[in-house]
Amino acid sequence: MKLGKTMILIAGLAAVLLTGCQRKTEPISKSGFMLNTFVTVTIYDKDDPKILENCLELCRSYENVFSKTLEGSEVYRLNHRPSDQQKVTVSDDIKDLISKSQIYSERSKGGFDVTIEPLSSLWNFTSENPVIPSEKDIQEAVKKVDYKNIKLEGNTLTFLSPDTTLDFGAIAKGYIADRLKDYLLEQGVKSAIINLGGNVLCVGEKTDGTPFKIGLQKPFADRNETIETLNIKDMSVVSSGVYERHFIKDGTNYHHLLNPKDGYPFQNGLVSVTILSKVSADGDGMTTACFSLGLEEGLKLVNSLDGIYGIFITDDYNVYYSDGAKQFLEVRP
Repeated sequence: MKLGKTMILIAGLAAVLLTGCQRKTEPISKSGFMLNTFVTVTIYDKDDPKILENCLELCRSYENVFSKTLEGSEVYRLNHRPSDQQKVTVSDDIKDLISKSQIYSERSKGGFDVTIEPLSSLWNFTSENPVIPSEKDIQEAVKKVDYKNIKLEGNTLTFLSPDTTLDFGAIAKGYIADRLKDYLLEQGVKSAIINLGGNVLCVGEKTDGTPFKIGLQKPFADRNETIETLNIKDMSVVSSGVYERHFIKDGTNYHHLLNPKDGYPFQNGLVSVTILSKVSADGDGMTTACFSLGLEEGLKLVNSLDGIYGIFITDDYNVYYSDGAKQFLEVRP
């Protein structure tokens, strides 16, 4: 479809893309529902629908690798391996994602953990009648979660426990966005937006040389209401928050960001973490890692890394910035 001068709402998470640059050729866009969200790719400098079609087909192919629920996906097969099978040969994509995940598990002291599947599958945050899992089930699942129970050597993945299963939900979309960007660049695209349900990766800049504008949604507010607007060139913006997939029971907000150590959603005063980075997989992994660490330690982690910036929002709606993050803010009149 063709897009004119308009505001494009980013589905799912915590950002809004603000556009409106004038150009002779209007951008083209294509959307599809996959990865349990709406995926949209918009190209600004080429009028070639086939590139869009191939981009979404590529996204679908990655879903068939990383999904934990699609029967036949590589992750599904790994999670349903025979109980006596310890060593498995994995694809390069699984190898790369596990390698990246292990980095964020170490940096977050286990707060980020791809072996969280026994826990994440207990909770259903999108049900019409959500139920808190029993304490017994949660504690049994917690015993099965430990990123140190997987060992990677080349493409050989060793499970050190038969109870270990994988869930890449906290990092797969960022990795997929990076691969879609690679494809677009191979096709000569220099100006595009890849939006995987709120994981936003800007390819280059607008065709007039100005930055894309990404608006961060105000937590718990209407999706049109933004708390900040960012100027972004050739970077990723990823947000995670307690207002995305969640439900409230007896005054407590239960959300999808689970603590691997106790099995319950983190309750540390944070409501949103946004990470700006060159590589979207880094942004994806860092949002969960920083959220698990809390405000003070999360900011320390971001500030220790080059080329990565963070914006943290607490439950009193105060906004905290890592070193250098304010350079991306749009100056308000």
